[in-house]
Amino acid sequence: MEIHEMFSLKGKVALVTGAAYGIGFSMATILAKAGAKIIFNVRSQKNLDEALVRYKEAGIEAKGYICNVTNEEAVIAMVKDIIKEYGSIDILINNAGIIKRVPMIEMSTEDFSEVIDIDLVAPFIVAKAVIPNMIKNGGGKIINVCSMMSELGRETVSAYAAAKGGLKMLTKNIASEYGQYNIQCNGIGPGYIATPQTAPLREKQADGSRHPFDQFIVAKTPQERWGTPEDLQGPTLFLASKASDFVNGHILYVDGGILAYIGKQPS
Repeated sequence: MEIHEMFSLKGKVALVTGAAYGIGFSMATILAKAGAKIIFNVRSQKNLDEALVRYKEAGIEAKGYICNVTNEEAVIAMVKDIIKEYGSIDILINNAGIIKRVPMIEMSTEDFSEVIDIDLVAPFIVAKAVIPNMIKNGGGKIINVCSMMSELGRETVSAYAAAKGGLKMLTKNIASEYGQYNIQCNGIGPGYIATPQTAPLREKQADGSRHPFDQFIVAKTPQERWGTPEDLQGPTLFLASKASDFVNGHILYVDGGILAYIGKQPS
């Protein structure tokens, strides 16, 4: 197989949840450049309008839906509509997610449940809706956006870590259950990525010094920088393409080496 064939997504239909901006948008962009038709969801008309402008500016023709991915009936209706219009969903990226940074004993059960619903239950709902079509069509690719918190704990992220740890195991179980149908389900675990959501953690302090958390992350990362959304594009294309046809149930951490690193010795 030629290299361009190995990574080509020409004729493929990709559903990327929560891909209006940031990591999801970057992932959708590389899939589009490889030839895939991009479908995404948002939760409001305002977000849809803004996202469509963003895609147009990037030279990408994308179709957007207003759909809350925690609502199973809405997801089923969206998936049916996509399959009716495009014939298949060949690639699913479960990217939609939230984080609430609250100490565990101060966190309400409602807030904990909301994070679990969006970050773990929603990927279950969307994958469940898409898998039958993948089986019918002879295979497909599912990429779940996990996290370093699929492996590590940290203060104030109990709900997020619980959800992402669960998503890691859901990924492995989908691979185990549906690999026989030529469905590869893998995860991408981003490290700390410079996005609008993490911008407050990278703001310069009044004295011109780096934010304490910014200093902490740079010191913990062998590459001594935050990742960018573009750093996730190569791994995304690999897991969405023929190049990964025998990779299943794997979590690919794109973290600049944090998980491999014990940290610097104090001077």
